[in-house]
Order: sequence, then C-alpha cells, then structure tokens
Amino acid sequence: MRFQIPDMSCGGCARSVTRAIESVDANARIAIDQASREVEVSTDLPSHRIVAALAAAGYPAEPTAV
Repeated sequence: MRFQIPDMSCGGCARSVTRAIESVDANARIAIDQASREVEVSTDLPSHRIVAALAAAGYPAEPTAV
C-alpha cells in the first residue's frame, strides 16, 4: 500500500513516519520517497491502521494508487 504524506518534508520527518509505522507493525517493510512525499508499506495490517498511526504521530496520510 502507498500513502501520500504532505507534511513529510525532511529526513527527520521520514524517520518519524518510519517509527510510527513500526509502532503498529515492527515487521513492516517501508520504502520512503521523500521527494514525492510518499511512503510504500508492505504489511498484513489494514490500511486504516497505518493511517491512524501516522495521524497520531502528526503526519496525516492519504492512500494512493500503487
């Protein structure tokens, strides 16, 4: 699944996004494209769990087409 994260603007933001996702799935595979402000996540969790974790960390996310 892929998410657009408009507020992810720097390396520190990318690390925070990674930590937020890992807080709900420590085994998730995460690929961040900081330039396009997108993150791709491979996980068995439903997307709403990832969106909720990102929102709680201060990074509202919108699912995008893969």
